[in-house]
Amino acid sequence: MNLEYDYLFKLLLIGDSGVGKSCLLLRFVDDSYLESYISTIGVDFKIRTVEQEGKTLKLQIWDTAGQERFRTITSSYYRGAHGIIVVYDVTDQESFNNIRQWLTEIDRYASDTVNKLLVGNKCDLTDSRVVSYEAGKALADEIGIAFLETSAKDATNVEEAFIKMSIEIKNRMSTLPPQDSSRPSTVQMRGRPVEENKSCCS
Repeated sequence: MNLEYDYLFKLLLIGDSGVGKSCLLLRFVDDSYLESYISTIGVDFKIRTVEQEGKTLKLQIWDTAGQERFRTITSSYYRGAHGIIVVYDVTDQESFNNIRQWLTEIDRYASDTVNKLLVGNKCDLTDSRVVSYEAGKALADEIGIAFLETSAKDATNVEEAFIKMSIEIKNRMSTLPPQDSSRPSTVQMRGRPVEENKSCCS
């Protein structure tokens, strides 16, 4: 059977509204950037296929709304996720303070084995930074997950973040017994993006 990919991974981007999740996704999938981006309402997703270590990885990346009123909608998308990227804004202390709350959401809704990555976005805004690299790294070390700082605006570490996550998932999945050798596992795609409100993200 001729397959277009060896693995299909579902990734989630979570974090407070306005931290730049949509811009990170846009940079990774389309290599583009918008200074003003329309806030995600509910859930949006994009797909990109990458080659890693001789394998074709199809990444289905879900961009979830950060607003409290959408938590009941987005919580269902944790199920079946292989990897979750938790994003905060290095110029917004509150978004960093809320990381533990987002991790609680992961513990509540996602599988125990899901891969996690902490990302501090907008690292290009050096004059506006309020969360140091050291603070982000210390939190990630305490939690026991990987950490990167990114900028969707100038593309710093964006590719690295998604590739790092996909490789870690592949390595974990490759140690599991195969469920069906005839085809990779698939994820049902549901939901449509609805957009409103403009927010700036770097």
